[in-house]
Amino acid sequence: MKTEDKNFYRSLLMLVGPIALQYLINTAVSSADVVMLGYVSQTALAAGSLANQIQFILNLFLAGLTSGMTILAAQYWGKRDLDSIQKILGMGLKLSASVTFLFAAAACFLPGMLMRIFTDDENMIASGIIYLRTVGVSYFLMGISQTYLCVMKSMERVRATTMISSSALVLNIFLNAVFIFGLFGAPQLGIMGVALATSIARGIELLLCAIDLKFQNTVVLKWKKMFQKDKLLFGDFIRFSLPALGNEVVWGVAFAMYSAIMGHLGEDMVAANSVVVVARNLGTVLCMGVANGGGILLGKEMGQNRLKEAKRDAARISWITLGTSLLGSAVILLLRPVFLQMANLSPMAREYLGFMVLVNAVYILGQGINTSWICGVFRAGGDSKFGFIMDLIIMWGYAVPAGFLAAFVFRFPPMLVYVVLCTDEFVKMPFIFWRYKKYKWLKNITRG
Repeated sequence: MKTEDKNFYRSLLMLVGPIALQYLINTAVSSADVVMLGYVSQTALAAGSLANQIQFILNLFLAGLTSGMTILAAQYWGKRDLDSIQKILGMGLKLSASVTFLFAAAACFLPGMLMRIFTDDENMIASGIIYLRTVGVSYFLMGISQTYLCVMKSMERVRATTMISSSALVLNIFLNAVFIFGLFGAPQLGIMGVALATSIARGIELLLCAIDLKFQNTVVLKWKKMFQKDKLLFGDFIRFSLPALGNEVVWGVAFAMYSAIMGHLGEDMVAANSVVVVARNLGTVLCMGVANGGGILLGKEMGQNRLKEAKRDAARISWITLGTSLLGSAVILLLRPVFLQMANLSPMAREYLGFMVLVNAVYILGQGINTSWICGVFRAGGDSKFGFIMDLIIMWGYAVPAGFLAAFVFRFPPMLVYVVLCTDEFVKMPFIFWRYKKYKWLKNITRG
């Protein structure tokens, strides 16, 4: 193997490893929530799953915003233009703080209205209200910390950012156990305990970010520079962030609609889905790491005008993603018996879960490859519009209507409805591959 090739794989591994570890620990938190809430009751498990759709949508807003930041920050990092990176961080902080404040206010003051979007079951609504009122403050804290960590990650400080995020996630798991089961003399809070643990962990994460900001030596961040106006850079930020944000929101709200459809098919369906989401997340850990790490690496290369190398490395990343997707499928098939025993489910919910795991073993092949292209390769070169247009057409023009028709018009069995909802990635794939081969994403978008 040539030295140049070795350097590529080494650089990719150094980026992918910590990012994948962060996704893995995040999945472990979800798994802990499922296991612990499953011991409380199936209703608590289902209610927590539906209430978390609010955070899921917020996470997608943050993913879209931080994707736009990553597009620019990674390319300016390739040029070592630290002034522009500071301005990008300031823009991101102002936007994320504004939006996460609105989400936090809605969760704290309008929890019942939010829960009724996803279910008409009064027991799940009541439990969800308790959860949302407690977890709401964490949304604002998360918005600030995730924006900071995104920019640091774009500057290849993935070890530090992973340590911060992972520490908060591990603390979250510990506090879940403390407050759900009343350990060490703490009150036994049930579903409220999960929400309280999340809020405390997010507060600690933000504190760790503040400590890192003061003591890291990669770049001296100056508040005056961060909030300095730059019309050209702000125009670029909006141009690349808004399509990425639109893409994530269109995709995420559609996924929330999937949950709403399942929420009206009964508690068994919701409970089974809350477990299978953990399985799917576990199966895509490496895929997400490759997409994010590969995007940073490609963005840096394009920012240095190394377009030929970026084109070659994008192909390598695509093949690596295929391999990690196949590995992920094998992992969740092997762990299927574990998932079936993960929570105290009813016989019907357990039957649903067994089938849903099999469906997801296939589904993550499409999800992993499409995510690598759209969120990694395309966005690295500033091509964030195509993913937005594709998800708008496929998910809202096909998948959501098909799911509603299957569930409420044709009255298909729940598992057939689920299969219909899981066809979206494979409908998108031929169009995404066509875009990849056009190479319109292959460009340097920095100024100067």
